[in-house]
This record gives sequence, structure tokens and C-alpha cells, in this order.
Amino acid sequence: MTENVSTAGAVKAPAAKKGGAGLNIAIGVSAVITIIGLVLWFMQISGGMIQTAMRNFDSWGLYITSFMFFVGLSAGGLIISSVPKAFGIKGFGGISKVAVMTSIACTCAAIGLVVVDLGQPMRVWELFVYSNLGSPLMWDIIVLATYLILSCVYLWAQIQGEKGKVSHTALRVISVIALVCAILVHSVTAWIFGLQQSHEMWHTALLAPWFVSSALVCGTALVIATVIGLRAAGYLKLDQAYLVKLAKLLAVFLLVDLYFFGCDLLTEAFPAGSGLAVVDMLVSGPLAPFFWVEIIGCAAAAVICLVPQLRTNPLLVVASLLAIAGIFCKRVQLLVGGFQIANIMDPGALTQYSVTNWEGNMAQAYSGIVYWPTPLEFGVTLGVVALGFLIFFLGLKFLPLKPADEN
Repeated sequence: MTENVSTAGAVKAPAAKKGGAGLNIAIGVSAVITIIGLVLWFMQISGGMIQTAMRNFDSWGLYITSFMFFVGLSAGGLIISSVPKAFGIKGFGGISKVAVMTSIACTCAAIGLVVVDLGQPMRVWELFVYSNLGSPLMWDIIVLATYLILSCVYLWAQIQGEKGKVSHTALRVISVIALVCAILVHSVTAWIFGLQQSHEMWHTALLAPWFVSSALVCGTALVIATVIGLRAAGYLKLDQAYLVKLAKLLAVFLLVDLYFFGCDLLTEAFPAGSGLAVVDMLVSGPLAPFFWVEIIGCAAAAVICLVPQLRTNPLLVVASLLAIAGIFCKRVQLLVGGFQIANIMDPGALTQYSVTNWEGNMAQAYSGIVYWPTPLEFGVTLGVVALGFLIFFLGLKFLPLKPADEN
């Protein structure tokens, strides 16, 4: 299906292969930050994972939190792109290829975060040599690799379809497969946590649909912010009506996601028990800043998207960034909070006698159980994020991501 694009009164966009000075600067900055991130990663490899704040009590940290977040960004972008073609409905003004490119970039960042979390590059090879196909972790690795390949094939099929080399039927079949895979990759990621019975916040069947709803929120928000930025830069032409459609869709996804969150909090807190401790930790405890940033930010984003007078481009960007920040805060709450309250006590790691700060005095050794990343972790994560930006900017420069009738 060829998506319609409004061209009335628009200035001819620059050729995709040339780009502009701004795009070249963005590529250069992203490349420099990526290189800095690689240097910090080599420091982490040489000095060991002890340089991070992850310990037995919090064996996952910023890397896996960001991994969950970028998988959501990736899946959301691909779903927004594939749904119109899969169901034969009107799309969003030719933004499909841009959305898929954001998906590819975010998937590469997600894979990069898994690699740096493994500690040593050879462990990637060991994952496949000594893989346990009964483990949800291995399911996620397989699905994520398949997902990246499928996203690239889907983008290639769209480009070839605009040239008349791929039929509409074939493109629709690929769209359906891409949609199923996008939902599956996030469901498998959720099952990694949901099947962990020892963690209070994780062991719930609601986690998979909750992950998918969060992916739709941050993926749609990312597409809106990206499209507005590309339109302002003169790269993409798009009628405002399509942005309004995306904004309304984002509002629906936000409300559904907040509804799922409310359901989870209610079932945690009633009847009173260990679940009430989870709610207290989120609402008024150490994770309260992340909780309230998510609730207030997502609610404000929904209001901006629902009120016609507020749907200006600057406010839509603000709403998108609030939604993205809110979902990241949700990921922090889920991962960090899941380590704080255990269903099954493990004497080796999860008792009240667990040492959490071995470098301090006796009073400090058993305090501060809430995880916070070290500067090295922040630097490595920033380098991986920059790699995602670099891949996206290179796609803008060298691939025909604009609609066919613009080129």
C-alpha cells in the first residue's frame, strides 16, 4: 500500500544521499561518543565487572534496564510501521520507513547493551556454544536476532516495493510477520522476568501485555518526536493531520499502560502483605521519584495529546519526551524494585545480613541496598546509545527513507 503524503506548499526535501551539514555533524558527534563508550567498555573488560555497582543483591542494573527500554522503543516503532500494511488500512503519511529505521537502530542498541552486560565478548560466543534452549534468556537472544534480521528485510522490502520490485501481497505478508515478531520479542523479554518466582514485582502474568503496551507508548512517542524533527529539518514532508492521528494513538496507548499499572498496584496491595511493601516502596519509598515522574509525565503527555488546542508541534515533542521518560522510569522501577523484596529468601544474597557496601564501615556495609550505577556504567551506556543514534543517522544519509513521491 502506498501511503499518501501532502505536498501542498512544501519545499523540496534534500536528496537522501547528500543530507546536510547538520546531519554530518550529528553523525560525527555520535561516532565520537560511541568511540568513548568503546574505550570505557575496554576499561570495564580489563578491570572486571567489580567496577560497576552491580553485586549479588542487584545482579542486573543500568545495562539490562536500558536493554528493556530499547527493546520497547524498537518494537513500538516496528508495530506502528507494520500495522497499516498488515491490515490494509490508511497509514501515517509515508513515515513507515523512518519508523522501521528507528526500530533497527534501537534493536542494535539493545543488543549492544546485552553484550556489555555479559562482561566479556567471548561470552556471546559461549551463549550459542553452550546454549540452553529451555531458558527464557536464550529465547530472548534468538528472538532478538531474528527480529533485527526481519526488521532489515522489512525495510528492504518497503524500498523495493516502492520501486515495483516487491508485490503488495508479499509486502503485506512481511508486515504480518514483522508485527507478530515485534509482539513476540517483547513478550519473551517479559517472560524472562515474569517466570522468576523469587521476585515479588516480577512474577505476574500481566508483565507480557504490560511490556507490549509500554512498547507502543515509547515507540509511538519516538516516531512522533523523530518525524517532527525531520520535518523541521526539511528532510521529510508530512501533513499535520498525520501527526494528530499519531498523537491520538499515543494518548490511547498511555491510558492503557496507566490502566495496566493501576491493576498491578491494586493486586500487589490487596490483600495487605508483602505486596503492600512493594506499593510503599514505589509511592513513598526509595523508588518514589521514578514512580511519580512516570505517573505525572504520562498523564501530562496524555492530556497534551487529547486536547486539540495543545497539539502544537513543540508540545507534541514535550509529550513524546515525557512519555519516553515515563516508560524508562517504569523500567527502573521494575528492575531495581524487583531485587529489593524477595518472595524466596536466598541465604547467599538476599538476607538482612547481605553486605551492600563492602568498602565502607560496618554501618555502611549493610545499608543502601537500592542500586545506583557507577560513572563507568553511565559512560558505557551512553556509548551504546550513541551507537544507536549513529546507525539511525547513517540510515538517513544513505538510505531512501523518504516516501517515494518525495524522491
